[in-house]
Amino acid sequence: MARMSHNVSCFRLSISRQPLVLYTHLHNNPMPEIDNRIRKLWEKILIDKDHHIVVGIADEKIVSSCVLVVIQNLTYGQKPYALIENVITHEDYRNRGYATQVLDFAKDIAIGNECYKIMLLTGSKKENTLAFYENAGYNQKDKTAFIQWLI
Repeated sequence: MARMSHNVSCFRLSISRQPLVLYTHLHNNPMPEIDNRIRKLWEKILIDKDHHIVVGIADEKIVSSCVLVVIQNLTYGQKPYALIENVITHEDYRNRGYATQVLDFAKDIAIGNECYKIMLLTGSKKENTLAFYENAGYNQKDKTAFIQWLI
């Protein structure tokens, strides 16, 4: 089977409804109003050189995305590590390879930043989602994650 090639990139998006609309497909996240608070948050993300929003584009819209954050580190030879969160693909574009390419692009960013590992967190318990992450090279055996919700 030939590998599909989609338009996947990481770039500094100006404030846009597109990623926010996509995030409504993530845990039924409500669409926020693009107000001054959202604009300031967006600018804060954009100026952080270690915060990457990777997007997959189809039909001239963002259909898949993940966030990769590079975290500086004092262990492992002072090599940084990366964290991936908010992996999402629009329901109409799932099972077409977008999320795989988004994760591959995020991995390339981590490698380019000399990270020694990537940790991926998911709230999903669905077997097919967990199998997808395992097929993408992630495992559930090396670490145990604990979450403490603050809000």
